[in-house]
Amino acid sequence: MARVIGVDSSTQSCKVVVRDLETGALLGSGRASHPDGSEVDPAHWWTALQSALEQAGGLDDVAAVSIGGQQHGMVVLDADGRVIRPALLWNDTRSAAEALDLIAEVGAADFVARTGSLPVASFTVTKLRWLRDHEPTNAARVAAVCLPHDWLTWRLRGYGPAGESALGPVLDELVTDRSDAAGTAYWSPTTGEYDRDLLVRALGHDAVLPRVLGATEGVPGPGFLVGPGAGDNAAAALGLDARPGDVIVSLGTSGTVFATTTTAVGDPTGTIAGFADATGAYLPLVCTLNAARVLDAAAGLLGVSHDELGQLAIQAEPGAQGAVLVPYFEGERTPNLPSASASLSGLTLASFTRTNLARAAIEGMLSGLAAGLDAIRAAGVETTRLLLIGGAAANPGVQAIAAQVFDLPVVVPAPGEYVADGAARQAAWVLTGNRPSWPVALVGAPAPDTRPIVAAQYAAAARAYRPEA
Repeated sequence: MARVIGVDSSTQSCKVVVRDLETGALLGSGRASHPDGSEVDPAHWWTALQSALEQAGGLDDVAAVSIGGQQHGMVVLDADGRVIRPALLWNDTRSAAEALDLIAEVGAADFVARTGSLPVASFTVTKLRWLRDHEPTNAARVAAVCLPHDWLTWRLRGYGPAGESALGPVLDELVTDRSDAAGTAYWSPTTGEYDRDLLVRALGHDAVLPRVLGATEGVPGPGFLVGPGAGDNAAAALGLDARPGDVIVSLGTSGTVFATTTTAVGDPTGTIAGFADATGAYLPLVCTLNAARVLDAAAGLLGVSHDELGQLAIQAEPGAQGAVLVPYFEGERTPNLPSASASLSGLTLASFTRTNLARAAIEGMLSGLAAGLDAIRAAGVETTRLLLIGGAAANPGVQAIAAQVFDLPVVVPAPGEYVADGAARQAAWVLTGNRPSWPVALVGAPAPDTRPIVAAQYAAAARAYRPEA
C-alpha cells in the first residue's frame, strides 16, 4: 500500500495527513501548534512539522510528500542559509504604507498587468520594501527570499544552514509553485516569470528566488519524492477537487472566496487578486481579514457557544431588523482599509436583542465575502455552485444564513483538512502523473433562500467607509 503525505503549515498550526495512494483513505494524521502573532521565527514551523510528522507515523515507506502553507509570508535568508529575522506573516499590516508607495511608483494598472494583482500589506513585495526602509542592515544581508512553504520544502529535502542540515545552504535548491509565487506580487501568472525589477524596487537589490515548479513537477527528497507544494487556498481547491464553475468560501482566521478558472483575471481596483492555482490554471481570489474570529467575539459577548450563537441567529429575521455589523475588527484587506475598525449600526430598541446581534455577526461575516463573489462574477468567471468550508461552516446557523446571503447553490463538504488533503492529492499526482479522483463527501446542502435585504443593508453600511464607492 503506497502512502503519500500532505502538509498544511497554517498560521495557527501544522497539520499532516497520510493518504492511501489509490483510494485516498486516511491512514494517519498529526498536528502541532504554531506561536501566535504576525511575526514568527520559521524555526517554530520546522519543529512543528517534525512533531506532526512523527505523530502521523513518520516518513518511512512514504512515496511522496507535498507541503501547503500560508501565503505571502516573508522569509529572508543570508548567504549561509540562515533566517535573518522573524518572518512577517500575511496578517502583518505594518507594510500598508509601503504598498501605497509601490503602487504610486509603478502605477496600479501596470502592477496588475505585470503580476495579476494590486499589492496590499499582505503581499511579500510590500514586506520587502518595509524591510528595506526600516531595517536596512537586515535588507542588505538578504541573499534569498522565499515563502513559508518554500522554506519548509527546502528543509524537508535536507537543505538549510551548515551544521543544521544534511545538504547545507544550497540556495539554488529553493523551489516553489505557481500559486504561492503569485502571492508575492513580483511573479506573473500569465508569463510564468519573476519580475526582477519589482523585486529590486522593493528590496533594494536582487536576490535568489525559488525556482517555480510545474503543477506535477517533483524534486528529490531523502528517500521520497517532494511535490511543488501550494499556497493554502490553492491547496484547499485541489483538496476539494474543485473544477471550473466551483466557488469556494473558506471561513478561517481570514475569509476567502475564490474560484477555479482557465482564464487569468486581472483587477486594477485590487478587489480581486489574480492568483494561479495548483493545477496549472488560475484562482481569482478575494480575501477578508475578518472571518471566524468575528463569531468568536460575538459568542463571547453573548456568553454562548458557537452552536448556540447559530441557534440564536436563525431565530431572528433576515436583516436582523436593520442591525448591521461591518466587522472590520482587525482592519480590512478587501476593501483595503488596514486602519479601519468595526461598526454596528441600525440599532433600535426593537433590533437591540441577542438574536439580532447574533444574526448581524454572521450576516456581516458572510456579506463581505458575498461582495467578493460579486466582484469575481463581474470579472467574467463562471460560477455554478458554492462550497462552504472552514470550522464555522459546520454550524447549522451559518449554513442557513449562507443560503440567504449567497445567491448560488451552497454545498457543505464534510469537515476536513482540505489544505493538507490538497497537498496529498498533489503528492499523488506528482508520483503517478494522474490527478487523483478521491471522493469528497458532502454533509449539507441548505435550500437556496436568497434575501436581497441583507446585501442591501450591508452595502449601505460598508459604503460609509468609502463614500466615493
